[in-house]
Amino acid sequence: MAAFIIEGGHLLSGTITPQGAKNEALQVICATLLTSEEVVIDNIPNIRDVQHLIQLLCDIGVKVRAEHENCYVFQASHLNTDFLQSNEFVEKCAQLRGSVMLIGPLLARLGRATIAKPGGDKIGRRRLDTHFLGFERLGAHFHHVAEKGVYQISSADRLQGTYMLLDEASVTGTANIIMAAVTARGTTTIYNAACEPYVQQLCRMLCRMGAHITGIASNLLTIEGVERLGGCRHTILPDMIEVGSFIGMAAMVGDGIRINHVSMPDLGIIPNTFRRMGIKVEEDGDDLVIPRMLHYEIQSFIDGTTMTLADAPWPGLTPDLISVLITVATQARGSVLFHQKMFESRLFFVDKLIDMGAQIILCDPHRAVVVGHDRKLQLRGGRMSSPDIRAGIALLIAALSARGTSRIDNIEQIDRGYEHIEARLNALGAKIERV
Repeated sequence: MAAFIIEGGHLLSGTITPQGAKNEALQVICATLLTSEEVVIDNIPNIRDVQHLIQLLCDIGVKVRAEHENCYVFQASHLNTDFLQSNEFVEKCAQLRGSVMLIGPLLARLGRATIAKPGGDKIGRRRLDTHFLGFERLGAHFHHVAEKGVYQISSADRLQGTYMLLDEASVTGTANIIMAAVTARGTTTIYNAACEPYVQQLCRMLCRMGAHITGIASNLLTIEGVERLGGCRHTILPDMIEVGSFIGMAAMVGDGIRINHVSMPDLGIIPNTFRRMGIKVEEDGDDLVIPRMLHYEIQSFIDGTTMTLADAPWPGLTPDLISVLITVATQARGSVLFHQKMFESRLFFVDKLIDMGAQIILCDPHRAVVVGHDRKLQLRGGRMSSPDIRAGIALLIAALSARGTSRIDNIEQIDRGYEHIEARLNALGAKIERV
């Protein structure tokens, strides 16, 4: 197991480029199973979760080759159906959260899929009901083998388009149902669909492959089923979560940082959320520039009450940035209430920030009040462990700003979502060693 040793207190400066979006990559790579023709995907992030998914596709029988760094060609002309029914396949799926998005394409392509409860971050319940209820609306049959921990889904005939109202705007659920519906017979209408940029990108890629999807970027999608899909070329967006992480890092330990090629229209309210924290976020073309912040003051609401920041489905604030925002707030002037509505265990990392000297009141599993130090009290280094991807990067930011040396264990969690993060930050002036 690897760890980071971080020497805190060094200011970072320079330019950094965000990687391709992890969440989009997992979706569009799974979508390559929908055609026997070549699909070229560019700007794929070189991170653990993505590499594990690519290896899983190779095991299934997909031909994968690297066109150049971060660009891969996929061709699912022949699938190994024996492997898809094996215990080895089920065991590998159990190690990767993104494996759940194989179900929709396999159901559309082969009429059946068997998969284990997927792995991923331990951030509370992450139910899959939305996925399977959607598949059943399309005419598939679902069976949960509890003693083996596997889900089986099958259809006796071609899936049939229908109207459905999703019980929650699940990103992976929406993506899975879309991939199952694009070759279904007739029209599928999905209401309360997730409309995150990842889902929009998946829809645009499928349309280039020959799918007929309208309502993209809204919560009402209409899909006209087609007989078959072809190949295409697709470029993944910059990772908006990494962009937000870099904004927070620049606010706490930056001496002027430029984040280039961020795809500004796809950031939603992320820049303005940091501005509400008092952070200067300047736009320069498709770049963001964060100058050195000696102080940043949290705004109040118009009536003078304490600022509350809460996550919500897109176009609301993504829950993946709450951990970073909490860390940034520890050195702000003022107080802020964070309400993490969508996951029930994501705030439990704050005890590590409290051990470093942060003033945080954990009200319950979903709410925390941060009383900022206004840089009058520097966090102190310590030893900690990364519980999940987003808490891991938040703890890394805290360690960079802290007095003394910190050690973060279990950094494989950070590697799941951030590409060569220590090398990229060391190039800006950080002192991070992987051991």
